[in-house]
Amino acid sequence: MSKKLWGGRFAKKTNPLVEEFTKSIQFDKKLAAHDCLGSLAHIDVLKKARLLSAAEHKKLRKGLEGILIAIKKGDFKVDESFEDIHSYIQAVLEKKAGKAAFKLHTSRSRNDQVVFDVKCYSLGSAEVTMDLIEDLMGALDSAAGKNKKSQIAGYTHMQHAIPVKLSDYFSAYSGMLARDLARLKNAAKGIDLTMGSGALAGTSIDAAKYNVSLGYCKVGPAKNSIDTVSDRDFVVEILSALAITGMHLSRLAEDLILWSTKEFDFIDIDDAFCTGSSLMPQKKNPDVLELVRGNAGKLYGNLMSVLVMMKGLPLAYNRDMQLDKEPLFSSFETVQMELKVLAELLPKVKFKKENIDKQLADECLYATDMADYLVRNGVAFKEAHSIIGKLVSYKLKSGKEIADMANLELKAFHPSLNHSVMKKLIDPVNSVMSKKSARKR
Repeated sequence: MSKKLWGGRFAKKTNPLVEEFTKSIQFDKKLAAHDCLGSLAHIDVLKKARLLSAAEHKKLRKGLEGILIAIKKGDFKVDESFEDIHSYIQAVLEKKAGKAAFKLHTSRSRNDQVVFDVKCYSLGSAEVTMDLIEDLMGALDSAAGKNKKSQIAGYTHMQHAIPVKLSDYFSAYSGMLARDLARLKNAAKGIDLTMGSGALAGTSIDAAKYNVSLGYCKVGPAKNSIDTVSDRDFVVEILSALAITGMHLSRLAEDLILWSTKEFDFIDIDDAFCTGSSLMPQKKNPDVLELVRGNAGKLYGNLMSVLVMMKGLPLAYNRDMQLDKEPLFSSFETVQMELKVLAELLPKVKFKKENIDKQLADECLYATDMADYLVRNGVAFKEAHSIIGKLVSYKLKSGKEIADMANLELKAFHPSLNHSVMKKLIDPVNSVMSKKSARKR
């Protein structure tokens, strides 16, 4: 049985079932590097408080830096028989630094230590995720630029609505990701790295001594030690931001899936991002996009699991809070992988202009343009809406194309309608360019 950071008051060894049920090292080992960084900051505090000698501080720093180097190289092997990563690093450090390591936990509680580690992890992972969001935004903006002269049928309720610029379509998703980026940036901005909360009441070390530097960021004393060890708002905010990002990625994936079907046949997804069937030789399945779509449920579940876990907890730390890590790790890793694969997939999508143009030939797409034309000729919109609605109904019942109707047929609906006017209105370029309220690229 591994050595624990507690146990002096216990007369019996922990039941093996309890050991297995309560341990977290199998997932919190991801915090190893962050735990070492926190300990490096903590020994600086202890030295300033004269609770460590210069020699002890040197031994501990050397030992912790050695562990950190091994972690970064991938040479750090974790013994999962330990309760958690904090206990294991303590044990490794004792072998490296001897009795000096016994002082590492002075004025420190795992309650404070773990929230510091999770905050450290969150800041680093948020930075990586924000960079990946920007990469996908770049891919979307590039797709918009390549297709700035193309139009596509726009849909509402999954029905033909009105032509739109294909570039605007991609820019819409880029805009969603810009908001996702701002949400994640704001969540990260709200994370304060603090030390000195102890278990919940603070420590005997003067608050000013907790002002130390980790090199890439500053650490300070907790404003309220009870709140610090109890708080997981930052986890909830991050999970919320990642869930919304996952929703946007799912919607993008769904559109690409639809466009790749034989029914739409607007795009061809590169073979490298598709899979086949074990039975049907002809199949080319958009599995990558389907998993992006499916993962949205996991991201929502991760958010809800932490919200529900936190909702009834009394102050301060409770062991329930151990359950915040797996959802957090899962959401970061899921979204990061999705962003990577979509940024690679998108530039390789091929658009089938001929099939897209077939949909743009649907005259019903231009009904709003026809109504707007009547409005410009003095007809109230409600009346114009009714006139064009009747014209579309006549077209569908008669089987005639509006562009082929004689002038007398058209004028029966309104005197200003004629063949020449309809020819200009039933045009995707003219339709798109006539919309001036939104900025056109």
